[in-house]
Formats: sequence, C-alpha cells, structure tokens
Amino acid sequence: MEGAFILEKLILVVIVFTVSLVIAMYSTLAERKIAGFMQDRYGPNRAGFGGILQPLCDGGKFFFKEEIIPAGAHRSLFILGPTLAIITACISSAVIPWGQTLDINGRQITLQVADINVGVLYIFGVVALGVYGIMLGGWASNNKFSLLGAIRAASQSISYEIGMGLSIIALLMVTQTLSMGEIVAQQSGFVNWNIWVQPLGFLIFMTCAFAECNRVPFDLPECETELVGGYHTEYSSMKLGLYMFSEYINMFVSSALMAALYFGGYNFPFMNDLGLSQNWITILGVIAFFIKIFGFIFFFMWIRWTLPRFRYDQLMNLGWKMLIPLAIANIVLTGVITIVKDTYFS
Repeated sequence: MEGAFILEKLILVVIVFTVSLVIAMYSTLAERKIAGFMQDRYGPNRAGFGGILQPLCDGGKFFFKEEIIPAGAHRSLFILGPTLAIITACISSAVIPWGQTLDINGRQITLQVADINVGVLYIFGVVALGVYGIMLGGWASNNKFSLLGAIRAASQSISYEIGMGLSIIALLMVTQTLSMGEIVAQQSGFVNWNIWVQPLGFLIFMTCAFAECNRVPFDLPECETELVGGYHTEYSSMKLGLYMFSEYINMFVSSALMAALYFGGYNFPFMNDLGLSQNWITILGVIAFFIKIFGFIFFFMWIRWTLPRFRYDQLMNLGWKMLIPLAIANIVLTGVITIVKDTYFS
C-alpha cells in the first residue's frame, strides 16, 4: 500500500510538472497572439497551423544558441541563479488541490501532491526563496547594471510580499485554516466562494501577484526598453530561457492560487446536483478549475497590453503607502465583522 501511494504521488508530480511547463510554453504564444489582436495585427502564424508550433521553435532556439558566461562572472552562482528560479516556480504548486478524489480500482486518489496543514505558509516560503534566484543571477553576472536590476527586483518582491501576506491573513481569519485543501473544500457552492466575503483582500492579492510575477505595470526589474534585460542582461541560451519560463510558471501558479483561494478552486455551481458519479464530478471540477486559471492568465496578458508601467517611486508608493494600509484595514474590518457575527448571529 505504501508503494502504491508513493507511485500515485510520483505520477501526479510528473503530470503537474508537465502541465506547468506546457502551459508556460504556450502562454508565450498566447501572449503574442493576444498582443497581435489588441494591436490589430497578426501574431506568430508561420510555424504550424496558426503558429501552434511557435513555442517549440522558440524552445529550440534557446537550446541551440551559444552559451555565454561573462569572464568575470562567479560561474557556480551564475548557473545557480536561473536554476533556483525555475525550481522554486515548479515546486510552489505542490500544495494546490487540482480536484477532488478519483476512485480507481477501489483506491481513493487525491489530486493534490501534498495536503499539508500549513499549505499557505509553504507557498509563501517558496515564493520568498525565488528572490534569491534573481539576486544571485544579478550579482554573479559581475555587471553593475544586472546588479541594479536584481536590487530593484528584490526590493519590489519583498515589498509586495508584505501586502500579499496581509491580504491572506484576513482570508485565514474567515477560513480558520492554513490548509489549501480545506480552504477549497469550504467553498463548495457558488455563494460560499471567498470572493464574496473578501473582495478587497482579493484585489490586494491580485495586485501583489502582478508585482511578484514582474508583470506590467510592475515589470520594472526587466523592462527591456529601459534596462535592456535587468537582472538577466548577461544571460543567454537556456539559462535565459529558465528565467523566462519561471516567470510564466509563476503566472500560472498565481492564477491557480487566486482561483483556489477566492473563486472556489475546482468547485463550480450546481456540481452536487448533477447526479453524476464521483469520478465525473472530479473530472468536471478539474476542467472548471483550469477554465478559471486560463481566465486569470488572459487577464494578466490583457493588462500587459493595456496599462503603461509605473515609475519606480510610484511602484514603491503603491506598495507601502496604499496596499499595506488597505490590507491592515481589511484585517481590522474582517475582525470586527467576525466578532459582530459571532456575538449577535451565532
């Protein structure tokens, strides 16, 4: 039984890892297609039908381009930077529940790699580690402009992690648990989605997610028109590809988190009234979850081609002077509502 459990988890890990990479890969095509649509032009359309093979061509280009390591770079840390960035991006999805349980030959298989009781803390710990990949890459390049880009990226990430954490505290006051599985399970039924009780917390979390993923209007650490490439200016070939892949995986995981924490995760309206078997309900739940995720990914891309980027002082002012005070006010408001509810309506 123990061996079967380990095998199930290994298969699930491989599936989640593969899906993350494929979605990250085709997010590059989707972004260019959406940009083309919004700018009234064609996106990539030469490689395969409608450009469907373009991500494979881009990946092949990264693999076969010349590998360059600057003469004055710290070689081991230069390699460790993008490696750490992609690893932290991939393992952050380990606690996300992708669906309910599947019944296969009498075994109940949970579609979650690790249902730990501190899943939210695990995600924040992994996200915090991702900053080290950026800082190591910028510092080990032995380029002052890369270092400046890394400092900007680390400052931005650390600043917006505070607002994101405070927004989650208010949510935890409502859910009374740190387990991702329990948070999603509590949202069974459309009216029980956390977005209805924490709309301000969601807006703060979403804004901070844009900053954590270095997406427009928070792409100052690497804005090509101003900084050439920021912290990864000296990178080429697949090491540059790993940095770019990690950002798209982070966007995918951030979308999954927002869907799981605030929009019911795999829950969808009337799922318990369909009269279907548990396996079919689980499959439909996974499909519903990914529809929500793709909706958020589209929103990430839509914002990129709609809003201009902030100046750096505007970015820091928004994080420290607006989002953090709003998140603290949201915690106080949530506490007051909870006390009133428990006192007069329990």
